[in-house]
Amino acid sequence: MSESRVSMELGQNGASKHQSAGLDQKRLGATVSFHNIHYKVTQGGSCLCWKKGTTKDILIDLNGTMKPGLNAIMGATGSGKSSFLDVLAARKDPAGLSGEVLIDGAPQPPNFKCLSGYVVQDDVVMGTLTVRENFSFSAALRLPSSIPQEEKEQKVNKLIQELGLSRVADSRVGTQLIRGISGGERKRTNIGMELIIDPSVLFLDEPTTGLDASTANSVLLLLKRMADNGRTIILSIHQPRYSIYRLFDSLTLLVNGKQVYHAAAQSALDYFSDIGYTCEPHNNPADFFLDVINGDSTAVALSSADRDDSDSVSKSRRGIEDKLVEEYRNSHYFRQTTAELERILQGKQTTTTARSRTITYNTSFLTQFRWVLKRTFRNLMLNPQTSVAQIAVTLFLALVVGAIFFDVQADQSGMQNRFGALFFIVVNQCFSSLSSAELFIAERKLFIHECISGYYRVSVYFLSKILSDIITLRTIPAIVFSCVAYFMIGLKPTAEAFFLFMFSVMLVAYTATSMALAISADQTVVAIANIFMTIACVFMMIFAGLLVNLRSIVNWLAWLKYLSIPRYGLGALQVNEFSGLQFCSGLNVTMIPPGLICTGEDFMEQQGVDFSTWGFWQNHVALSIMTTCFLAIAYLKLRFIKKFT
Repeated sequence: MSESRVSMELGQNGASKHQSAGLDQKRLGATVSFHNIHYKVTQGGSCLCWKKGTTKDILIDLNGTMKPGLNAIMGATGSGKSSFLDVLAARKDPAGLSGEVLIDGAPQPPNFKCLSGYVVQDDVVMGTLTVRENFSFSAALRLPSSIPQEEKEQKVNKLIQELGLSRVADSRVGTQLIRGISGGERKRTNIGMELIIDPSVLFLDEPTTGLDASTANSVLLLLKRMADNGRTIILSIHQPRYSIYRLFDSLTLLVNGKQVYHAAAQSALDYFSDIGYTCEPHNNPADFFLDVINGDSTAVALSSADRDDSDSVSKSRRGIEDKLVEEYRNSHYFRQTTAELERILQGKQTTTTARSRTITYNTSFLTQFRWVLKRTFRNLMLNPQTSVAQIAVTLFLALVVGAIFFDVQADQSGMQNRFGALFFIVVNQCFSSLSSAELFIAERKLFIHECISGYYRVSVYFLSKILSDIITLRTIPAIVFSCVAYFMIGLKPTAEAFFLFMFSVMLVAYTATSMALAISADQTVVAIANIFMTIACVFMMIFAGLLVNLRSIVNWLAWLKYLSIPRYGLGALQVNEFSGLQFCSGLNVTMIPPGLICTGEDFMEQQGVDFSTWGFWQNHVALSIMTTCFLAIAYLKLRFIKKFT
């Protein structure tokens, strides 16, 4: 890692002329103050039995300030660290939240989450792209359009150097199938994605998760250098080792959402010693604090001789929690914090603004669309699981169906084989399109993080994903399948019939894909989405026209055929293939038994298929309408997806 000091002059507001001052200048970070923060959620409840849910307090009366430096939030699992961090970063749902957070004594702007940096606990970078490409993507969309592209590239190069990523700058970040950079380099890449905009406040949720001790230490040293340079860094962390703990400037300890300490990190041991909890020699302070919070008796050194061990052991965790909260409320640290908050409130502008969460963008729709579409296509091309495998499976299925129905004849068996082949092709397209269920689910965390951070609009992401998926994973496989299967089966040998066949197959794939997207857009688990889609496809397959004669279905169920994608696809392919075919050409007219079907029109009439010109095209119109409706549902689900925790 580079030992140079990290101070990024990367220009959030488009003041590009002032960037030449270099990266060694100190910058002034913002002071974040929080006043009477309460946050509660409603758990349980059911509208079916009219039972109201219970309210649980997550954060209770939190007050304090986070100044330029390295500010740590610690506590046991479930103490509210991440919730508190989200509140400070304006990424928590305002419902159930009270109190206010001020930035340099002024109310948080509605788009604060777009102005600040937030590094989530899980990696949210595109693994198929290189470190440089990810940084360039962030710079292109989050920096103002007034900054020239050349200057953005210079900022990316400086950022790579300062983060110590020069060696792996042109290496892919890595996925489950692609070997990439190390864990520490991935974490620094995530940090760099946020530092592009040079935020005055940088939030990090558990930055050491998944890292070994040495790598975690190197990441925190990087953050410490940025903090020493004047940046305000606020992070939640669970149980750091001592070499990490000693880097903290301020420490906030939480117990079940309550503050038990908020002051300088290096004064914490003396404070706990004063209230009767002494850290043993060579013990890690972070471990010691968690022992005290959890009521571990070995962490308690009783200062009063008249208090025996049995009393301390018998104390409940609730009693220890209340004692710690009460001791902090009576400490001079709490009084100093209260006095400082009062001074901040006195200088605050008396403006009352409704709590809101607004997302702002620095680039236009077209700029966002170009960059997101480029990244999406590149991700598909570099991911063999979604590109090469899809075409390979399609080619294999085309060869299988072509071999089974090879060279159908114009006789009675050929009529059945044609119908069976067309049914198989339509159903295969429907079930093959179920793979699109992962389109939004796989990148759900990445989409939510980038969307609320102001990278791009929801419509940009939606259009980019739809176009890339339709062109690469639906259109190309449909063309490959048609070219192989059509001629192996020996369907109608005319150019018009072939291209209408291909068009119909593609439209079926588009509609099935749209249905899969509409079902899976708001799901978080692929398996659940697959269950819903499989059930839908099975029911639609029943009403396709092969398994049951549509004319024989009872009236109160007959309407379901209008919702069947395979029915429209099979109807279009039947009209295209059977029109004008003769199946009794080798028989004498006088020898044809009554009731024998000899023409394609007779066969379609028996199946209840309208083989007129409008009867052919109405199937395509119906599929187009269904595609539009499904895509609209998918977009609305993405648009109103819960983006705040």
